[in-house]
Amino acid sequence: MEGRILEREPELALLAAAAREAADGAGCVVLVFGEAGIGKSSLVKAMPDRLPHPARVLLGQCDDLTTRRPLGPFRDLIGSVGGELARAVVEGGDRYGVHEALQSELAGIPHPAVLVVEDVHWADEASLDVLRFLVRRMEALPAVLVLTYRDDELSRTHPLRHLLGQVSRTRRVHRLPLARLSRDAVRTLSTAGGLDAAQVYEVTSGNPFFVAEVVAAGGTGGVPPTVVDAVLARMRGLEGRTVDALEQLAVVPSAVERALVDVLLADGVAGLAAAEQQGLLAVAPERVAFRHELIRRAVADSLPAARRIDLNRNVLAALAARPGSDGARIVHHAVQAGDQDAIARYGPGAARDAADAGAHREAAAHLRLVLGQRHRYAPAELADLLERCAVEHYIIADSAAAVAAQRDAVALRRSLGDVLALGADLRWLSRINWWAGDADAAEEAAREAIAVLEDAGDDRLLALALSNTAQLRVLGDRWAEAIGYGERAIVLARRAGDAPVLAHALNNVGTARWRGGDTGGRRQLEESLEVALGAGAVEHACRSYANIIWTLLDNLQYTEADRFLAPAMELAERAEHLGFLGYLHVEQAMRRLAAADWDGAEKHAGYGLHEFVPARCPALTVLACVRIRCGRPGADALLSQAWEIAVRTGELQRMGPVAAARAEAAWLRGDHAAATEAAETVYAQARRLAHVPYRAELGYWLAKAGRPVPADDSGHPYALQAAGQWRRAVDVWERAGCPYQRAAAWVESPDPVDKVAGLGELDALGAWRLAGLVRAELRGLGVRGVPRGPLAVTRANPGGLTGRQVEVVRLLVEGLTNPEIAGRLVVSVRTVDNHVRAVLDKLGASSRYQVAARAGELGLLSEGEM
Repeated sequence: MEGRILEREPELALLAAAAREAADGAGCVVLVFGEAGIGKSSLVKAMPDRLPHPARVLLGQCDDLTTRRPLGPFRDLIGSVGGELARAVVEGGDRYGVHEALQSELAGIPHPAVLVVEDVHWADEASLDVLRFLVRRMEALPAVLVLTYRDDELSRTHPLRHLLGQVSRTRRVHRLPLARLSRDAVRTLSTAGGLDAAQVYEVTSGNPFFVAEVVAAGGTGGVPPTVVDAVLARMRGLEGRTVDALEQLAVVPSAVERALVDVLLADGVAGLAAAEQQGLLAVAPERVAFRHELIRRAVADSLPAARRIDLNRNVLAALAARPGSDGARIVHHAVQAGDQDAIARYGPGAARDAADAGAHREAAAHLRLVLGQRHRYAPAELADLLERCAVEHYIIADSAAAVAAQRDAVALRRSLGDVLALGADLRWLSRINWWAGDADAAEEAAREAIAVLEDAGDDRLLALALSNTAQLRVLGDRWAEAIGYGERAIVLARRAGDAPVLAHALNNVGTARWRGGDTGGRRQLEESLEVALGAGAVEHACRSYANIIWTLLDNLQYTEADRFLAPAMELAERAEHLGFLGYLHVEQAMRRLAAADWDGAEKHAGYGLHEFVPARCPALTVLACVRIRCGRPGADALLSQAWEIAVRTGELQRMGPVAAARAEAAWLRGDHAAATEAAETVYAQARRLAHVPYRAELGYWLAKAGRPVPADDSGHPYALQAAGQWRRAVDVWERAGCPYQRAAAWVESPDPVDKVAGLGELDALGAWRLAGLVRAELRGLGVRGVPRGPLAVTRANPGGLTGRQVEVVRLLVEGLTNPEIAGRLVVSVRTVDNHVRAVLDKLGASSRYQVAARAGELGLLSEGEM
């Protein structure tokens, strides 16, 4: 069976073509996906013979460990790549060094280079980080990046989904969903073994691996009913020592290096010859691996629990005795062997190695295991572990676990009487609580942090606690208090000589002054940016950029915001600071929304849906506004999510935009009572805090809904519209570069000629909802010759889908199979296959399981379906 690969010619041809284009400098990403046993690895093995000379193939494998090896697939490249990359991967702590070395390797001669990373559904976070870096750069490299994965094992929150979403937004990407074998192909393979092809197909459903195993076990007198049965049938003729060796190797979920084989097996590789001849193993001078992961699992799953525990103990002992063994592998086998002492001994180091490599999910997983053994650690050591656990969960956006660990750390620090450590932990607890959306808990911890540190004698820690409180006051629009706390922090930070803390404090004071109406605050905020950049404090620089940009957007200074957006996003991307990169993308989405660039707004908002809570709220709001103005369904569900987040924070900068969007949606559907209800509470808050942009916009919607509001002399265009000064508002919106708002103000003219002109602009923008109301108003006024709007089918084309493809999407969401869809639509199954492939490509979905989520985001589903 080795070497035979059927019905994969189109996929091999595409890979060969991609390599030829890469040789000319046009690299790309290729996604190869399908269920276990579908032939992803077989396709990769067959690929080199089709590639142009002198292509290089670099192969890395992700392993199914309890906690993944940091940079696991890139460690596999050592020996086949240059020394710079090998050193960077082994050292692991400098992720930028790994990124740059890998980029240089792929750009080197000979080219094209084809980098294959198999089973990325098992990838560690550091490896996903490297792949995110590569994906954004592949089109400029003479290389092809091939990623294989099981699409049916990806939950909605799987870490790989973020990477796949990023891949979908690149220009040069190919998707290769692998189909099962046809009946003809199964017949071809079955004939040689003298098996009944129909029976083989019935049992295997055309899964290539299962077909191969069944055919290989064909001499057993029938068709085995499962993969496990097929594999075990092939083992029955082997000697007991060979079976023992296979079972020992089967508990190691990766290729087994030669040195470990020699320790685990009395006969070494010599005892594996029969298993190799049976096609169960692939033996090479440097390592031994099962021919397929499903074979290894079949052997491992057949073992009694006691036998499996004993075999894992053997591996644990061998790895622990060997200097330089990977901590993640040691911990994996300690868990499988139930050795709690080994988990407690090796877990903290494995977590540190993972964190240093940027594999924060793996670090968090190690620490969760370790903290299951709390009684084994002294209180001070346990507090350190809890603090590390909180940090790792904060980084991976697990707010509940981060808060719980930090609270426990604070409780321990209290009992230890370490004032400085307690103050630092309270400040950090405040930050984590705010990030988790619990403003009250954040305030409580912040107050205590200052109280604890006030007389503790550490200027830096006190400055950080004061600046943290200043930030909370900024978020609550309490400008004077923010300035008071922040100015104290600035004095202390300067005295301590701590540039990052100084940048943080300058940011808070500058933001408070600027948003409070003192334009001199902008200079202080820009000083914060300069200090952060000078100190190499990327996180603080990104935060400075974010506050500058947000304030400019609030003030309708969009051209100015553009000046800062580009360098801010470049910095965040270069530093791979994904949290702030997502936040800056959301600010870019807000900018594109103001420009009525609906597609651009949706594209950039998509980055914020996976980030921390403060970014997710405005991202949802932008997506909802696009649907509201373009007349697409789905806005209410998005706004419900955004409102829930906003209310939890209690912050006007979150609540204001959501309330305005809810009021706009209600007014456009003619529900003035709902518009009033959506706006009035937050309007009162905006008036109390003297926040002009939200006060003006919410006051406008209240006036539109028939509720009088006090005069607003701010000159904001929404305030002008509320006062009936539509022509002045048109001019202001035009200068700001807001075509939708300009057209919306124009149609408020009492002159039908102006209304028709504004209607033309709304049509040109695709703003169908308001355009429909204006048409109805014009007809009610008796105006003749009102321009007809575009046909509904032209409007309802989100994602670039055809009408038929939208039907297919809705049937996929119902859970129908391709044959069932074909029956419903009265078309051939092959036609449906083509539609499904097109839908996956256009929606940027890696499988039909992702289609429902993307369809909901794009408003393709009715409210009931969502």
